[in-house]
Amino acid sequence: MNQSPQQLYLDLLKKALSFALWDEPPVPAEAFSYRRGPLRRKALRLASKALARSRYRLVEERGFSRQQREDGMIWPGQADTMIGRKRLDNLHECIETVLRDGVPGDIIETGVWRGGACILARGVLAAHGDTARRVFVADSFEGLPKPEADKHPADSGDTHHVHKFLAVSQEQVAANFEKYGLLDAQVVFLKGWFKDTLPTAPIDRLAVMRLDGDMYSSTIDALDNLYPKLSSGGFCIIDDYALEGCKKAVTDYREKHGIGDDLITVDWTGAYWRKS
Repeated sequence: MNQSPQQLYLDLLKKALSFALWDEPPVPAEAFSYRRGPLRRKALRLASKALARSRYRLVEERGFSRQQREDGMIWPGQADTMIGRKRLDNLHECIETVLRDGVPGDIIETGVWRGGACILARGVLAAHGDTARRVFVADSFEGLPKPEADKHPADSGDTHHVHKFLAVSQEQVAANFEKYGLLDAQVVFLKGWFKDTLPTAPIDRLAVMRLDGDMYSSTIDALDNLYPKLSSGGFCIIDDYALEGCKKAVTDYREKHGIGDDLITVDWTGAYWRKS
């Protein structure tokens, strides 16, 4: 095996964050009730309340394969990340590369859900004894914005904003950091829409930026405000390249700024490049 204690710790951290050590449990039936019609939602709400009085819970069994979970193709019930093992490994590798090569700058993720990828980033820094770099945790902590189709036509018809499952509070994300022993002064929260928080974020330089905003607007706002701060030799990671809005934002930005660095595929939706 010949793995160092640091690598053993980080491997275990990734397994814990992705809930890979356990079977995917049923989720509360109300978690996805917004997908049902109004009558079914009401019946489900009443049934759940009645059961709760007797300390029971109504849950929904979800038949996902281990491969789907490892590939980050589901919205998990218990995991602290939904990005899958390959994208976790990619983030891990990118951070260790900038540490090894001395690339200056902090780390940021825009769109964090339950915070799993940011927790891994902080864990990598801790494992390597880096006490200077910060991990910026940028999110509205209220879900995704409604599309502004007049401003960003590529977001026309986008429905991410209706998915309440994607809204995780800052308090819950902070609690998730804390349960792994990784909540400290090197973790910086940026709460709000990216168009409002990123232009004035207290960031001088970045070594790794990971964009997980799903939409054109969220992706282009992050690129416009953060990419100029990315150090040469740093990494720009795109989580949602399989989504047309996100892909178009990346393509538009790279073409506008003449970025010719190779865009490398991570898995079915992840991609990244290293800034030359």
